[in-house]
Amino acid sequence: MLQAVAKAGYAEPTAIQARAIPPALAGKDVIGCAQTGTGKTAAFAIPMIERLAGGEGPRALILAPTRELAMQIQKTFELLGKTRGVYATLIVGGADMAQQERALKQRPDVLVATPGRVLDHMWRGNINLLAVQIFVLDEGDRLLDMGFAPQINQILDALPEERQTMLFSATMPSDVAALAKASLKHPARIEIAPSGTVAARAEQHLFHTSREQKTILLRRLLKEESGSTLVFTRTKSRADRLGKMLQADGLPVAVLHGDRTMGQRREALEGFKRGRYRVLVATDIMARGIHVTGIAHVINYDLPNSPEDYVHRIGRTARVEATGRASSFVTPEEKGQLHAIEQLLGTRVPLGKHQLVAG
Repeated sequence: MLQAVAKAGYAEPTAIQARAIPPALAGKDVIGCAQTGTGKTAAFAIPMIERLAGGEGPRALILAPTRELAMQIQKTFELLGKTRGVYATLIVGGADMAQQERALKQRPDVLVATPGRVLDHMWRGNINLLAVQIFVLDEGDRLLDMGFAPQINQILDALPEERQTMLFSATMPSDVAALAKASLKHPARIEIAPSGTVAARAEQHLFHTSREQKTILLRRLLKEESGSTLVFTRTKSRADRLGKMLQADGLPVAVLHGDRTMGQRREALEGFKRGRYRVLVATDIMARGIHVTGIAHVINYDLPNSPEDYVHRIGRTARVEATGRASSFVTPEEKGQLHAIEQLLGTRVPLGKHQLVAG
């Protein structure tokens, strides 16, 4: 396991790993509230692999809000679990059901899944949740934001009373706290950053602009630096439009949103990760699946509707030990969202230069 951990690039444990792994290894329930990009996937994967090694059949279930995040988690298990003989299978929507049924017949140790697809397989009799010993809810706030509470409750009802449950979340709003109270027993509580804070290493800047001049500002910022950049929009159509515009400007760009096929999403993420695309334009629903180190700049072309989504967006830069930059464009119509974000952060977001470009 130590060799696999070193190979995965963890020279020493991050704060969440150092505090979550010991109670998780001991079989305790765990609540982990930590910023994105702090290594929390390994914080639950490492103890799970150790506890599951030597057993047989599906004994662990991990729920993730998006297919992309589930894919990243499964890759972590692929990397860390091989030496211990622990294997994970991906059970997500948008993928071939028959192929998943065949994978389940191989009796993997861990199911990494989205909530709806777990229920599909449960109703077909392909999954027996009574065999689950370890249950993990990753990105708990996002799971609830996306309306998965009814599915999570159905899954909880099908799980055995005696189990280990771990819940990880970047923020801890009241609905996540209520879910934790209902599903965990005497958990070890680990809060690496206060609820609502963002990666301290992300240098945040605000740009007051008009809707029409956002593209001018975006081009100016992209021209200024050469690092990899993640651009967030609020709609799929705007993501497509910006992707076409930047492509016409000669920039290597990919677009990621809910209407893209699994193949297109995978290609966009892999291409961005490997540096084939310098710019990735994405919508919020895709944010949680973007686990790419070395993102130099996150640009909020549109402010998100939810202040918690701002935390998750800018958490894509300054991951683990890196530093990064986050720029947000604000139109007069978006001042309400800005106020909510600054309330959550407990601080004002400083103004960036080039305010005149937008003025």
